[in-house]
Order: sequence, then C-alpha cells, then structure tokens
Amino acid sequence: MPRILHDLACLDDRRPSPYCWRSKYALAHKGLEFEARPQGFLDIPRLYGGAHRTVPILDDDGHLVGDSWAIADYLDARYPDRPRLFEGPAERALCRFTEAWLFGSLVPLLMPMLALDIHDHARPEDRAYFRESREKWLGRSLEAAAAGREERLGDVRAALNPLRLNFTVQGQQYITGDRPGYADYIAAGLLQWVASVATLPLLERDDPVVAWLERVRDLHGGLGRTSPMYAIAA
Repeated sequence: MPRILHDLACLDDRRPSPYCWRSKYALAHKGLEFEARPQGFLDIPRLYGGAHRTVPILDDDGHLVGDSWAIADYLDARYPDRPRLFEGPAERALCRFTEAWLFGSLVPLLMPMLALDIHDHARPEDRAYFRESREKWLGRSLEAAAAGREERLGDVRAALNPLRLNFTVQGQQYITGDRPGYADYIAAGLLQWVASVATLPLLERDDPVVAWLERVRDLHGGLGRTSPMYAIAA
C-alpha cells in the first residue's frame, strides 16, 4: 500500500499549504517515499469519514495521522533508524519558536494581501467556501483586504529580519546551522505558500532569504520545485 500524504491543491496543481509543505519535507528528510495526493478545500471533510478537518493527513499503510506536528512526531517515533527531525528537546523548541514567530508576526500581514490570490487560484467549486470563510476571518471583502498591498511590502520584508540576520550576521546556511532541519521546513513552507499563489513578488532578488529558500527548494531531489510557483522576488 503506498504511503499517502493528502495535500491541498489549487488550479494548475499548485500546492499552497504551508503545513503540507513541511510534512512533505519531513517525509523526504526521513528518506520515505510517498504520494502527495491532491485535495481541494471541499474534498477534505469527505476523507476518512470526516475524521480530519484540515490537511495534511498522512496515511502510512493504514496508520492515519493528521496535523503537521503530529506527523513529524509520528515519523520520528515510527522510523527512529532514519534521520531525525528533532535531535532533542532544544531543536523541537526552536521549531516551535520558529512557527510562533512566523505565524504571529508574518501571517497576519500576508493573509490580507494574499487571500484574493488564493481565492482566484482555488478550484471553482471551492471559491464560495473560501470567500465566505476568509472574509469572515478578515472582517472585510477579499478585494478590500488586497487593496494597496504594494504599499505593505516593506512591512513584510521588515518582519523577515530575524530570518535574514540568521544568514547575514550568523553566517548560517540554514536556520538549524550547517544542515537543514524542521525549522527550515516550517519557514520555507510558509514562503512556498506565498510563491504558490502570490502574483505580487514579495522580496527583492538579492535578499539573503531568497538564497536560503533556493537552497531549501533544492533539497531532497528538488522537492520544492515539484509544483508551479510564481517568482517570489523581483
């Protein structure tokens, strides 16, 4: 039975979910083969009798695991002889901090800017659901949220300074040092979300964050280049 990771998919087989990206990288990090099976927003509640509300969902020969953190912990426990995602409590804490920082400071800036792009790239049957749910969350229309987004690029770029300094001041190749780790997969997954749908380039070409993202995309046989992306820098 193939190992299946259920993955959010939009038009043209774009794969925007940052959580699914980190789980795909986690599987590749462990050296495990898998099929990233595409699912639309409205397909997800129909999977496995509605047991999971979101993706990723890992089906590992009948063992079902939902949520990217649960999947990472499952993989380390199930396959301890393969490269670990968390070498110890300190690395896991770094990963938790990375997620809290990115999703606390960057996502609130990005979601209003990108929600309309996500809607326009969603499968036609998913668009009404996406619009209703995200407009409720944003408190305004998708069009109003996206208006003037070019003027907000500076705020987004500034919010990435801690990541940028990791490469310029610390001289590290990856967040975890000289080797890629789950913290890199968390951060890169977020930028893969952006590149999957954003018609507005987020960064400047000479940004060290871009060079790091290209390194992460090249990992595991070019995993980060397996679905369509827009240029994230201009």
